[in-house]
Amino acid sequence: MGKPGRVNQTTVSDFLLLGLSERPEEQPLLFGIFLSMYLVTMVGNLLIILAISSDPHLHTPMYCFLANLSLTDACFTSASIPKMLANIHTQSQTISYSGCLAQLYFLLMFGGLDNCLLAVMAYDRYVAICQPLHYSTSMSPQLCALMLGVCWVLTNCPALMHTLLLTRVAFCAQKAIPHFYCDPSALLKLACSDTHVNELMIITMGLLFLTVPLLLIVFSYVRIFWAVFGISSPGGRWKAFSTCGSHLTVVLLFYGSLMGVYLLPPSTYSTERESRAAVLYMVIIPMLNPFIYSLRNRDMKEALGKLFGSGKTFFLH
Repeated sequence: MGKPGRVNQTTVSDFLLLGLSERPEEQPLLFGIFLSMYLVTMVGNLLIILAISSDPHLHTPMYCFLANLSLTDACFTSASIPKMLANIHTQSQTISYSGCLAQLYFLLMFGGLDNCLLAVMAYDRYVAICQPLHYSTSMSPQLCALMLGVCWVLTNCPALMHTLLLTRVAFCAQKAIPHFYCDPSALLKLACSDTHVNELMIITMGLLFLTVPLLLIVFSYVRIFWAVFGISSPGGRWKAFSTCGSHLTVVLLFYGSLMGVYLLPPSTYSTERESRAAVLYMVIIPMLNPFIYSLRNRDMKEALGKLFGSGKTFFLH
């Protein structure tokens, strides 16, 4: 049964993204901050990809997954921030109907892919620490390629299905979305038709891309901690922990921000709090990832040094 005030969805040509603030005096500051963070995110993740691809010593499963994570982070941020910056620059809040659905699709796909890659990377560390003698066979290039392929397909299909289901939803005259991106839950609140299937799809995607990867990560680290605490020498423990410290830091930041929104009681819900958390896991964490993975990683530092060194040589010649 449709909701009162239903209008045909073909009449909905655009939506309004209210952004982080509606105060005109704050817009130049927001533009400068988010443009800076976006540029740092793109440059940092691009450098990680170039350093890994250009150094044969980094052509290992761990760094292959890291390169894919950097690509995913760059795409995840690019799905929302350029449109936000364009709206601030043009002093417009509109996003077209098709543009909103396209943005939603890419956010769901790359957001889900981020979770899958973090789980795969946790499994990689589990095999490296708990089964070091079988690492070369357990993490063969063929298996790594298969896992990456499964991650990309597994995240693409539900994201596409959810987006296509939204095309069947009729929207009311109210078109304002209280976010800087097309949030699926906020979109469904604007619907004038039945949305039970869409809401079920959101729950399914949440279980598939949040709960399952998190359980795999927790299982992997329980086994890792159990193995590490079995090492008698403190130096050996530290060396084992140092190989997964960067990944664990990213996992805690990423899932901590998500839980800060979705696991708190509904009575504490606020659009402002959800927007802040979205900025954290959609913008800040992808920006910090290159620093987290490279600052304490000697191999990445050497690869980046070679990359800059070869660039310097190239420009001199």
